[in-house]
Amino acid sequence: MNTKNSIPMPHDYDDSPIKRIGVLTSGGDAPGMNAAVRAVARTAIFYGREVVGIFHGYKGLIENNLRSLESGDVSNIIQLGGTMLKTARSIEFRTYEGRQKAYENLKNAQIDALIVIGGDGTFTGASIFAKEFGVPIVGIPGTIDNDLFGTDYTVGYDTALNTIIEAVDKIRDTATAHERLFFIEVMGRDAGFLALNGGIASGAEAVLIPETDTDLTTLESLIKSGYRRNKNSSIVLVAEGEKAGGAFSIARQVEKDYPQYDVRVTVLGHIQRGGAPTASDRILASRLGLAAVETLLDDQQSVMVGIENDEISLVPFNKAIKQDKEMNRKLYDSIRILSS
Repeated sequence: MNTKNSIPMPHDYDDSPIKRIGVLTSGGDAPGMNAAVRAVARTAIFYGREVVGIFHGYKGLIENNLRSLESGDVSNIIQLGGTMLKTARSIEFRTYEGRQKAYENLKNAQIDALIVIGGDGTFTGASIFAKEFGVPIVGIPGTIDNDLFGTDYTVGYDTALNTIIEAVDKIRDTATAHERLFFIEVMGRDAGFLALNGGIASGAEAVLIPETDTDLTTLESLIKSGYRRNKNSSIVLVAEGEKAGGAFSIARQVEKDYPQYDVRVTVLGHIQRGGAPTASDRILASRLGLAAVETLLDDQQSVMVGIENDEISLVPFNKAIKQDKEMNRKLYDSIRILSS
């Protein structure tokens, strides 16, 4: 037999004590969560493990809303937005009593480990839960904000970014037709990755993000400069967590100081969360779902699986939660150059 080109078989993980894995999605939904759930279920089954779907996140864990998943249960979901497991925010899980109830339900269901898909709040809860009750947990970053330290991209970010670009392109048609100045608010309460990269991709004249201070004088100079160069419209992307108070607050100030501009505001809102995930998000979610199961079976816990330089990385929960993901200053500076 020619072994030179043979494909190596995956590790069998027969020595792992983990036989039953629970999976949940928590916090805000993100396109690609279903692809991640599918990957977790299929990988666990491949390695001879049982999979339990936990519905409605930590709330469902407290309420014992559990169901075993077979391979067929995750068929035809890779292309769907939202999450088949549903999601919810749980105030009760923030209490010790709530977490204890969740732990008792885990033990009664003979679930040995958890895979949680979500963002900062999801991992904060997972970290506390793991410390208190010794539950092995691995996290998959699922948030459109792309704000978690230790991973280049989070599941859902690429789809949300493409949704923003499509919407801004359409708004620009109207802005140009009516010679208007549009402030478009996008998601990003604590991080401006969507606004910054959406602004570059859509050719926005300016971007306002939480990581920088808003200077209305500088903003005005950019807009004036554009009109002097015969631009008959302007687009400004504003992250919802921007320090000056968001798109409406800034628009009111601009209208007051510069009444010559025909100002409009559009808030894209929850359309950024929905829709079929892009190929990039489906691939990322699939890779991370597979890696999450293998990480658990390899006796790793209280870590997030991420992607760095196209390679799987493991990041302790405390780092993923507490360390800020740095904004690329060169990208931010490029907006002014490219809009000139």
